[in-house]
Amino acid sequence: MSASGLSSPTLARFERILQQRRELDTDESTTLAASMGDVLSARADAQADDEHDPEGPTLSFEWSRLDAVQREAAADLHAVDAALSRLADGTFGVCVRCGRPIGIDRLNARPTAELCIDCARSVGA
Repeated sequence: MSASGLSSPTLARFERILQQRRELDTDESTTLAASMGDVLSARADAQADDEHDPEGPTLSFEWSRLDAVQREAAADLHAVDAALSRLADGTFGVCVRCGRPIGIDRLNARPTAELCIDCARSVGA
């Protein structure tokens, strides 16, 4: 049993989940970077007058959308890496604020959770 009270098979399951999520986040970041490169290239094209194109979103809008999605993916990747680090050092499933175990239902819903539900509620997370 770990400090969180989670069994070795449960910890291994969370490690698999987090590794898969990390792979998806990395793939998404690569795809987003390519898409942002395409938009940047289109924005550099002096002939592109997308502001008057009634058929779709402007390049500026698309850039903003992609940037927001990329930031979200980067934040998730950071959270996944932090959770994997906690797995490695034996603190996964332990609240970083109060030191109590994080409930299994919360970890199933949010494998990257750093806070138990009580601490999450008190800080508004």
